[in-house]
Amino acid sequence: MSEPTESIGVLGSDRRSTRAQRRRPRRHGRLLIVLLLLALPFLVALGWFWYQVDPPGSPGAAVRVSIPPGSGVAQIADRLEARGVVGSAFAFRVYAQLSGTPKVQAGDYRLRRDLGARAAIDALERGPGHQYAKLALPPGLTFEEIATRVGRLPGRSADRFRSVAASGTVRSKFQPATVTSLEGLTWPDTYFVAGTDTETTILRTIVDAFDRHADAVGLAQAADPYQTVVVASLIQREAGVDEDRPLIAAVVANRIRDKMPLQIDASVIYARGGGTGPLTNADFQRASPYNTYRVAGLPPTPIATLTEPTLRAALHPANVAFKYYVLTDASGKHAFAVTYTEHQRNIADARRRGILK
Repeated sequence: MSEPTESIGVLGSDRRSTRAQRRRPRRHGRLLIVLLLLALPFLVALGWFWYQVDPPGSPGAAVRVSIPPGSGVAQIADRLEARGVVGSAFAFRVYAQLSGTPKVQAGDYRLRRDLGARAAIDALERGPGHQYAKLALPPGLTFEEIATRVGRLPGRSADRFRSVAASGTVRSKFQPATVTSLEGLTWPDTYFVAGTDTETTILRTIVDAFDRHADAVGLAQAADPYQTVVVASLIQREAGVDEDRPLIAAVVANRIRDKMPLQIDASVIYARGGGTGPLTNADFQRASPYNTYRVAGLPPTPIATLTEPTLRAALHPANVAFKYYVLTDASGKHAFAVTYTEHQRNIADARRRGILK
């Protein structure tokens, strides 16, 4: 009986040793989880801080920031946060201390929203006298008109701007893979162009601005975002007042539903290459995919830049049966009709009052 007893004692010792070995890795695993949990807030805070220092994407709209004499870093940080130049005054102050307190002159600065702390400090250190070229892009411009305005900036070329667009270097997130044109996919605004901004930088800025605004109004949720932009561009050129935009959107939707030609004058003007003269019979007979008197459905691309109210109207047309509209007031207001007979009465009334010739 002595041998079995000894054997059992050895076996019991092995079991205790095995259990101890199994427990040891679990303790190490728990320790690793604890360390990760302790480090996680630090990693999140570090990621947030660097996002505030150097946010992704292109800067936003131009803003003016006045720095009074005697302003310290804290006062400057608060002003930049209030104007949207930086997302966090606290992060700006921390970065300013880490990178060396910036020397900022008092004065008025032309900056941009969403610059981030790093770019904001660089801009401030150049001083209020740093020159920016003003690029005014009102709503309703064609891409060719935008290129012309870019070409008027010192040291910039309209041809280089067109070449960058044609190369596909800059694309909108709402631009289908088969579409090479950026028509209608830039955002109208007043931009301040720095001396270091190239034609590529300018184009990327105004396309990124479009994407941000389009995201803000929910364009990505549309059944066909690009066709929605096409519709919005037609509305932009046709509507004279905001209250008409959802109604014109309804006319477009109703005509497409009923397979009627859109017969939108703005698309015919685009087809002939612009201009302010009256449309002629030759214009209406022009062979062009943008001539909505001859070609069914929507044009192949947008025809102009647009605004948020117009984009919202294209996303949410009014729930009305209108299929016709005509200018009825010098303010830009239109009269709408369901039937052609009613439309003819509206035209006659507008002519009687001198709105139409």
